[in-house]
Amino acid sequence: MKYFVSGGAGFVGSHLVDKLLAGGNQVTVYDNFSSGQKGFIEHHLKDKNFKLVEADILDFERLKKSITGHDLVFHLASNPDIAKGIVQTDLDIKQGTLLAYNVLEAMRVTGVKKIAYASGSGVYGNVGRTKTSESFGPLLPVSMYGASKLACEGLISAFSNLFDMQSWIFRPANITGGRSTHGVVLAFIQKLKKNPKELEILGDGTQTKSYIHVTDLVESLLFCIQNAKEKVNVFNIASNDVLDVKSIADIVVKKMELKDVKYKFTGGKGGWKGDVPDVVMDISRIKKLGWSAKLSSREAVERAASEILGER
Repeated sequence: MKYFVSGGAGFVGSHLVDKLLAGGNQVTVYDNFSSGQKGFIEHHLKDKNFKLVEADILDFERLKKSITGHDLVFHLASNPDIAKGIVQTDLDIKQGTLLAYNVLEAMRVTGVKKIAYASGSGVYGNVGRTKTSESFGPLLPVSMYGASKLACEGLISAFSNLFDMQSWIFRPANITGGRSTHGVVLAFIQKLKKNPKELEILGDGTQTKSYIHVTDLVESLLFCIQNAKEKVNVFNIASNDVLDVKSIADIVVKKMELKDVKYKFTGGKGGWKGDVPDVVMDISRIKKLGWSAKLSSREAVERAASEILGER
């Protein structure tokens, strides 16, 4: 197979590229390195099955030329920082919705028929601890990031139906693991390296979400593409349990072998405006298809903490 991976030098993208190349496939990574890192993919640069295109998806002519001839597109490129949408209200439109449109339009004009898209749980909005299935509604996002993801899902569905494409839309839980460029585990490690005596925790520490290790996520993407055959396939991707933020802090402190760390909570339920404090996802659809995560939320966070600390 010949795969095109937008954002392939990023956190999730680089792990996906590792897996695809290990399977003997041809892979083109298209990345502008706004958040991705060359170090994540440099071990593939001499691989005859690997091609790197350093360019922006908003450069439509370059994108169209690069995407031609591929069997499937993994569209992973987007703004990774949810909180930035508060101060840059057009950020997720430019680095989310417009990117998805350009990818889909480039596919349409070049005849590429299959796309897998990384959406997110933010499309569900803030519904407390209600367990959300893929058919949950209405979908009312509370962040620009979530709104952009939902808009991208709509575009993918429309293109799939209008132009005879097939699509897989993934709504993952909080992703963690080595090569993280953001996220609570990385943030706690960075804070504790600066001040090992005190840790600031946004919100009240009771925020509860599912966490999935990036290797489990990659496995789920490939499994669904091989086994889900509808025109538009939508899947929640999560582990079987949830974990609160204070427990994550405890895990990181233990992994760093620190003692007597004082937790300083900023207060309030959410960590920031637009944050969804509780996310509980119904994963019965993907389990019925035959996939489940190898690691629990706790195990994913523990492994991620070890990997991130090992990198730094």
